[in-house]
Amino acid sequence: MNPKIQHFVIIITLFSFACKTDQTQLTSIEGTRLNIDTSLTEIDSIENFISPFKERVDTVLDSTLAYAPRSLVLNDGKRNTSMGNFVADLVFEETSPIVKRKINKRLDFVVLNRGGIRSILSEGTVTARNGYEIMPFENYISVVKLNGTQVRELILFLTKSKRTHPFSGMEIVIDSSGSLESVNIQGEPFDESRSYYVATSDYLVSGGADIGFFPAVDSILDTEYLLRNAIIDYFKKQDTLTAKVDDRFIQLN
Repeated sequence: MNPKIQHFVIIITLFSFACKTDQTQLTSIEGTRLNIDTSLTEIDSIENFISPFKERVDTVLDSTLAYAPRSLVLNDGKRNTSMGNFVADLVFEETSPIVKRKINKRLDFVVLNRGGIRSILSEGTVTARNGYEIMPFENYISVVKLNGTQVRELILFLTKSKRTHPFSGMEIVIDSSGSLESVNIQGEPFDESRSYYVATSDYLVSGGADIGFFPAVDSILDTEYLLRNAIIDYFKKQDTLTAKVDDRFIQLN
């Protein structure tokens, strides 16, 4: 056969195979139930392989970093709580130097969401594992620039919320009916004509859970700092961890 004709036949044959459609159709799915119970045993080879890594991780996570003389909880106050205040205050302390270093600005206040704090801090020794329990999510600290109108909207959101969302660096007073009486930021009366720098979670900035914290922002600084790491870093710097319900958010009688 002429080589050119032979080459042509081969190409046509391959093309015809490539163009065929698979007519196979799924007609049924079968499966069996596998019970997870005591009848299942560990595989020694796998257990032996991961054991050194597990021991190292447990050593790091369970080493004592600080001590809590009493438990910090999330239900010991009507408008603010010991645990919420603790986390918000430490985020303020750990984030302020970053804001100063990166943009040469002063951090004005911190606002977090109550649902983001997933555990209390029990009385006794405090470890890195506690940091993971408090903040199991991979959330980073973001710093947003808000104008005065946006800050007022945020404050009104906090006053109307039924949940005790933690904040630091700000004092809010409402009257007996829930109307706003006064707001101080860094010890000075709130000034709606200026902008403020607010540290929070990147989850909230991105509109997470659609809970209304930040409907708009003027600018965002990504600190590249995990909230969890801020918590653990703070543990390492402190011998004793304390916090209490205070006057940062009160309702007049």
